[in-house]
Amino acid sequence: MTSTTVAPPATAAPVAQEKVRRGWTQHGLLFVAPFLLIYLAFLVWPTVLGFRMSLSSVNIAGGNNHLVGFANYAEAFADPRMWRSLWNTLVFTVLSTVPLVLLGLGFALLVHHLRFVQWLWRLSFFGPFLLPSAVVSLLWLQMIYPPDYGLINGTLGTKTLWLADPSVAMWSMVLTTVWWTVGFNFLLYLAALQSIPQHLYEAAAIDGASAWDKLRSITLPLLGRTTALIVVLQLLASLKVFDQIYLMTAGGPQDSTRPIIEYAYDVGFTGYRTGYASAVSYILFVLIVIVSLAQLRLFRKRAEVSS
Repeated sequence: MTSTTVAPPATAAPVAQEKVRRGWTQHGLLFVAPFLLIYLAFLVWPTVLGFRMSLSSVNIAGGNNHLVGFANYAEAFADPRMWRSLWNTLVFTVLSTVPLVLLGLGFALLVHHLRFVQWLWRLSFFGPFLLPSAVVSLLWLQMIYPPDYGLINGTLGTKTLWLADPSVAMWSMVLTTVWWTVGFNFLLYLAALQSIPQHLYEAAAIDGASAWDKLRSITLPLLGRTTALIVVLQLLASLKVFDQIYLMTAGGPQDSTRPIIEYAYDVGFTGYRTGYASAVSYILFVLIVIVSLAQLRLFRKRAEVSS
């Protein structure tokens, strides 16, 4: 007597796979639910609420609060101080991004090839990045920039008013920011350099390549993705500059260093015009989105060309 095996229906496997997929989806939603709730409560909802405030005459000092439509935006676009602060922000972004990228790369190359007390070099370059903005501001205010006994004037033998002269105040803020934050870019570049396979350099040495040939043909191309990441992060961080400028110059002298975030802060918390300050903030928000999308598109095109 022979036994016969009944084959399962053809639809059994797809149904089982669908149940497994549905189970994973349900468990995944349970895992991400706390993050989604926090994301909605502390990012999405404040963003929506802030945009609504930008369309109103809300005032933290009290008074009437009613919708004014896009009147705050129209006033902002006609406000010369808003445009001055936006220009200051763009100038600071350009002046700080270039040296922060180049110095970060240079320091990383230096430390990567040095075999003597590497931990000391890493600590020296990355250490300032760990300091709070208040400590950095106080250090440069009390030790570096004073006209009579400051380190720079004492070394150069000058009496330059680094933070009181409108022609050099922005350069002073850029110098402070570069010293403070270059360690982050240095660390990213150093990690990327250590991930490059050494056999590429060995093969290039066998072919007679010089150190400059290795840098130009191997190191820099393989650091392309890291450079793109650093440029994006640096531009976004520079567009949102606030702490060190507010603590060291408060936007002066003569509004020569006031960034747009500080202008929004002054209008909202000193002038008590929260609705108008929200409109100024959303103008910056749109600018950051445009810059981010432009960079993403540019890097994507470069990736397509290189591939």
